[in-house]
Amino acid sequence: MRKPNKLVALIFAILASIAMLLPTSAYAANGTNNDNGSITIKNAEPGHTYNAYQVLVLESYNTDKGVYSYKANTDWAGWLKTQTQYVSVDAQGYVTWKESADAAAFAKAALAHAKDAKIAAKATQKAPDAAEGQRYSTVTFQNLNLGYYLVDTTVGTLCSLNTTNPDAVMEEKNDLPGINKEVKEDSTDSWGDENTAEIGQTVEFQTTISAKPGAESYVLHDVMSAGLTLDPDSIEAAGLTKGQNAQSGDYHVIATGLTDGCTFEVVFHQSYLDTITSDTNIVVTYDAVVNENAVIAGDGNSNKTQLKFGEDSDYETTWDETKTYTYKVDVVKTDGSNKVLDGAEFKLYDAKTDGNEIPLVKVSDGVYRFAKDGEPAVGTITTVNGQLEIKGFDANTTYWLEETKAPEGYNKLAGRVEIAVKEANIDATVNGGIWQSGGVHIVNNTGSELPSTGGIGTAIFYALGGALVLGAIVFLSRKRAK
Repeated sequence: MRKPNKLVALIFAILASIAMLLPTSAYAANGTNNDNGSITIKNAEPGHTYNAYQVLVLESYNTDKGVYSYKANTDWAGWLKTQTQYVSVDAQGYVTWKESADAAAFAKAALAHAKDAKIAAKATQKAPDAAEGQRYSTVTFQNLNLGYYLVDTTVGTLCSLNTTNPDAVMEEKNDLPGINKEVKEDSTDSWGDENTAEIGQTVEFQTTISAKPGAESYVLHDVMSAGLTLDPDSIEAAGLTKGQNAQSGDYHVIATGLTDGCTFEVVFHQSYLDTITSDTNIVVTYDAVVNENAVIAGDGNSNKTQLKFGEDSDYETTWDETKTYTYKVDVVKTDGSNKVLDGAEFKLYDAKTDGNEIPLVKVSDGVYRFAKDGEPAVGTITTVNGQLEIKGFDANTTYWLEETKAPEGYNKLAGRVEIAVKEANIDATVNGGIWQSGGVHIVNNTGSELPSTGGIGTAIFYALGGALVLGAIVFLSRKRAK
């Protein structure tokens, strides 16, 4: 049987030594008391359920002298005799609190016993909606038999209760558990609500759970959008022992077979939650790879987290979300008149000189994206209609495009062209084969046609030959005439 352990509101005054039954107005005739007690819970959390368990019956009391006479409620008598570190029970059944005993620990143990033994609450109420303009509401238990009450709340936090007679007032602390979801920006090693990354890059996430004393049935739910691929082996709760199932370790992970739309869930075991006696941060870390289905720019790639808690995980926090962005860049190759040129080939690098080639895969003609680990990359990327589209850039990284082959008849670029993601180069506009604006605009130049040495040289030779022949004829004619 699961051991519940909501740490609860505890109505407890230090029990005095057994007083003689004096004939005062507060004395209950025939060893019983009337059902005229009440418990009021202020600042109650709307929608949460509050249960009041009567552990002890107040047989008589004298508020002037500060003395109280308690006996165990029938449902609790046997269990109380075993709780010798907290109370003592004499031969007549009167119960006395032990000096310096831990009241919070007693409350926790008492609540666990109530659930395990299926002891019915004397009163149960759900906190109503708050009044207009108010955050919290009020719960009041009336017509209670006077006694020592344990008050349980699905808020799951320790509540303080001042035991006055016949009425008691509890101020709910409203310390609900919370979560804070963050993603790491690798360029600064800082955590925040968003980051940018390349397709194929591993991104680090963390969720911090603000756990409270009385934690019960904590289950962390996480949903990743299609552009992120979870690494289930990376899921860890710092400082805790991961188990293979609910019977081992402090928590276990479910990453397959889920039908609630979640990518994975982390189930914290009650045996661990029982050890939380003060506000505690539980930090869960995990990784995901930006994949080929990633949304390019726009709304980004979402990862959201929610904590369910309380008895049977009936309550939940609001979703907390991060966004991971990746970008594309248009490249346009033109001549000096902005007319697009086909046939240029490129490679992408991470440095102006030398550095590492960035592997790309072909999506379609003229469209490429960053490769994931293990994907076969293309050797070069080629313009189509003078254009390239490359997907998967990190906005906080500078890239360099090297022309490996220029269009026929054009001079190849002397060096690499810088690509830094910004609004101006995400989208290019080309109309009628002429570049208009945007994108990374790369111009190839060409010179005019050089003179043809073959044709001109032959004519010269013919002219010179004819002149020599003519000169020879004239020379011979003159010589004969003499």
